[in-house]
Amino acid sequence: MRLKDKVAIIVGGGQTPGETMGNGRATAILFAREGAKVLVVDRDIASAQDTVDMIAKEGGVAQAAAADVTDETSLETMAKDCVAKWGRIDILHNNVGFSLAGGDAVIEDITSEAFDRVMTVNLRGMVMTCKHVLPIMRAQRSGVILSISSMAVLDSYPYVTYKTSKAGVVAMSEQLAYMNAEYGIRANVILPGLMNTPMAIESRITADKSREEVIADRDARVPLGGKMGSAWDVAHAALFLASDEAGFISGVTLPVDGGSAVRRG
Repeated sequence: MRLKDKVAIIVGGGQTPGETMGNGRATAILFAREGAKVLVVDRDIASAQDTVDMIAKEGGVAQAAAADVTDETSLETMAKDCVAKWGRIDILHNNVGFSLAGGDAVIEDITSEAFDRVMTVNLRGMVMTCKHVLPIMRAQRSGVILSISSMAVLDSYPYVTYKTSKAGVVAMSEQLAYMNAEYGIRANVILPGLMNTPMAIESRITADKSREEVIADRDARVPLGGKMGSAWDVAHAALFLASDEAGFISGVTLPVDGGSAVRRG
């Protein structure tokens, strides 16, 4: 019960369709198992409710809420509704982002529309979410903000908008850490590496490349065990950073990548 009596918002707590579990859903389930009351937020309320139903089956406490990170008003309502229901917000977990599904491309092929679309979701959405949660945490003089970036920040990732936006998430989180330390608020970033999640796999399946081939290619690039990580690997990292065990950790960027970050050449 490492999050006993805590209130957590998971933005992106539903998931895109696929054969495995996404990072947001796994994190919501794990936080509830550890005693948190969880507001599962997604633009697809049905998917958020699926996560809540999984939590309820295990005896956890959760509620679904609809919000779209491109709509600031919906984020403001999300924060207010959470406080109205549970009185506080202890943890904000930002887990929204996409790349190829948003039209991302190499720089010579990127369109202004696709660039704006991906940046709006991946970076502006997190900024606006924090904007409406921070005053609540400051008033409490406590809180934890966790944001999911990507190992694309460090890797030779080809698609320009995803890499740029996820680097922005790191910069934003570092600023959150030093601007809010006096209020007892911590902010940290997780960099997932190659993960077997629906967002990572489904958008890469084509007529010329099967799911099995996509998975095999990605597995072969992971140093530790030759196999991608799962959403649970990200969720357990988030649990540690959200817990009091990480009470003296802020402004940190944590790779969860099977050793990819230390491979050179």
